[in-house]
Amino acid sequence: MRFFSLDAGFDMFEVKIRADFSAAHNLREVGGKCESLHGHNFVVEVAVQSESLDEGGMVIDFRLLKSKTREVLDSLDHKYLNELSFFQNINPSSENLAVYIFGELAKRIDQGARRVSWVSVWESETSRAIYRRP
Repeated sequence: MRFFSLDAGFDMFEVKIRADFSAAHNLREVGGKCESLHGHNFVVEVAVQSESLDEGGMVIDFRLLKSKTREVLDSLDHKYLNELSFFQNINPSSENLAVYIFGELAKRIDQGARRVSWVSVWESETSRAIYRRP
């Protein structure tokens, strides 16, 4: 299927979804209140990019992106993050959560020109960490 292009050969499309999960954690050796057990209602944004569109005229079907994201977030939802194997030796900070979610989604979504471009993790309405593909 053809798509509209402003400048053929230099197109980049990006789609983004938002999802959420709740979890508890504590940060080790950072000082302050965050060393105590506490929780967040995390909001996660996931962006996927491609230089081309599929036969349906999409980067990725939003239903598929939401489903794959939910698979990853369900593994974190209502968990004590420090007990998960990925976080045994690193702090479950928003930055490290973004890296983890990015990596898990890239395994499920990256295909051909389609790639996860970035993941953001909001731990509050005013605090966000982003991991972008290098």
